[in-house]
Amino acid sequence: MADEETPSLRKRFRIAAFSAAEEAPTPAADVPVGKPSVAFQQAVVPPRTPTAKSDAPKEEKGLLRRGRNKKRSEEEAVEETEDSASGQEEDSDSEAGDGNHRRVRKRRRATDVNPDEVNTDDPNTVVRVRAPREKSPTRGSTRLDAKRQRRKDGRDAGRRRAPVLTEAEFLARRESVERVMVVRQNQDRIQIAVLEDNILVEHYVSRGQSASLIGNVYLGRVQNVLPSMEAAFIDIGRGRNGVLYAGEVNWDAAGLDGQPRRIELALKSNDPVLVQVTKDPVGQKGARLTSQVSLPGRYLVYVPDGSVTGISRKLPDTERTRLKRILRNIVPEGAGVIVRTAAEGATEEQLQRDVARLQAQWENIQSKVQGGTPASLLYSEPDLAIRVVRDIFNEDFKKLIVEGNEAWDTIEEYVKYVAPDLADRLEKWSGEGDVFGANRIDEQIAKALDRKVYLPSGGSLVIDRTEAMTVVDVNTGKFIGQGGNLEETVTKNNLEAAEEIVRQLRLRDIGGIIVIDFIDMVLETNRDMVLRRLVECLGRDRTKHQVAEVSTLGLVQMTRKRISSGLLETFSESCEHCNGRGVKVFSEPVDHKHSDRRGKRESTEATEVETV
Repeated sequence: MADEETPSLRKRFRIAAFSAAEEAPTPAADVPVGKPSVAFQQAVVPPRTPTAKSDAPKEEKGLLRRGRNKKRSEEEAVEETEDSASGQEEDSDSEAGDGNHRRVRKRRRATDVNPDEVNTDDPNTVVRVRAPREKSPTRGSTRLDAKRQRRKDGRDAGRRRAPVLTEAEFLARRESVERVMVVRQNQDRIQIAVLEDNILVEHYVSRGQSASLIGNVYLGRVQNVLPSMEAAFIDIGRGRNGVLYAGEVNWDAAGLDGQPRRIELALKSNDPVLVQVTKDPVGQKGARLTSQVSLPGRYLVYVPDGSVTGISRKLPDTERTRLKRILRNIVPEGAGVIVRTAAEGATEEQLQRDVARLQAQWENIQSKVQGGTPASLLYSEPDLAIRVVRDIFNEDFKKLIVEGNEAWDTIEEYVKYVAPDLADRLEKWSGEGDVFGANRIDEQIAKALDRKVYLPSGGSLVIDRTEAMTVVDVNTGKFIGQGGNLEETVTKNNLEAAEEIVRQLRLRDIGGIIVIDFIDMVLETNRDMVLRRLVECLGRDRTKHQVAEVSTLGLVQMTRKRISSGLLETFSESCEHCNGRGVKVFSEPVDHKHSDRRGKRESTEATEVETV
């Protein structure tokens, strides 16, 4: 029975409580104790006053409840105010009658602060006001700090140096293409073209009166120093002053003796300084200079004031180990060398002879500095033919074709002296016509001067150069794919465009910031494939470059060192009417005349009818 009545215990207790209120009170001790259900049924509750909750209507109950809540809120608000003012606690006058009340604290807000209570500290209290902190000015060179920060950001972003090639990868890369170098001499002009599988990838041109200044060493005179720009303008005797930035100063030779590395402390006006040209004048900018001189040779670059030995990472690891062992015995103390890619397979005798020749050149330069006058030339790089053969021509080339008697004599003599093992690859042009025309080089140069480049599959590239950067846009054009879906078609077009973009960068010698807008791809694997193809093709580029991450808009950002003015600037000049802008500007609005194909066709038909 207890189990059956258990779910209704609370209900039975309420019935017993309200029914007992109408009867006479009975002591609770006389109630017999039995089963739980019986005990609750016989329980007696003391009678309540007429104002009890059980006798009041529902409306009166709500009013009483709201009145008590309002009164309680007013009392708590009064106590909170008193606590915040005096910090004392008083007894409550509520209907409970027991005098116990919980203390409530309220956090004081800034707007509740009384101004008269602010300065109420004890007179013996010592108040110290801290002076506002001022940002200390940057010590040293901000250009040097920026260079360190760029290196740190590069490490944080995960960009690392190119990995060292294995011997198998090195041989595979060498045998993948057939390289030929072609040299043409026309009076005082020399043109050099590099072909890979009969496709033009690099082009060099030089005239006698406009030879490049890169690599020349001058004893310059400081014209003025701009501390705010952290640069100094140096007179090198070429009409336009060159610029030497703080990051290119040889601080070891400056003798600052512990002072901050600031260019105004290292250089003063009219001081003689030994500088070397690293970049030709471009536009309104003068030549870029450095005081950290380096002399290039056939197999290595000699750094007189350096102490670090570096080896090209394009060489396989086994060859790098061999060269490191040889350099320990031939490099003089207090100097450093950078081994070039052409040093592959070079003997210790050849490397030692190269170091001795460059060391003699440096001693000759130092002797001229002692008795030389400022703004004078101390060392000049050889002409373009010798410089390109020295830097590029190696075992990777199948042959070197030369047109012109003077150029042939100069190149043959140099190659037999520095690299006799490559003399059998020299070939003098004896065919009919021009050597560039026979290899279709002029035709490829003309196409490289256009703004739009067509891909073999039907796609196209649009290359635009602005003041700040070069923008390359990739279009599908007439390429519609061969089966598959849109993603596959777009990916194939982007892969082909990546190879052509690298070729155009090398051929046009585009430098600075480069932004490439590939066609959008949905799959991340395809995006990585295109980016990897671009980096692999850039491995053949000798110019220093850096590929950054893909932006949020899907643009590939990269930088390439700007050395010369470029192919377009070599074969063109700005229009005298529009100053290179490409449009004519009028003082009045222009009425553009639009003509479609239909109008042209109708006019053509009318002309034919009149003729008949």
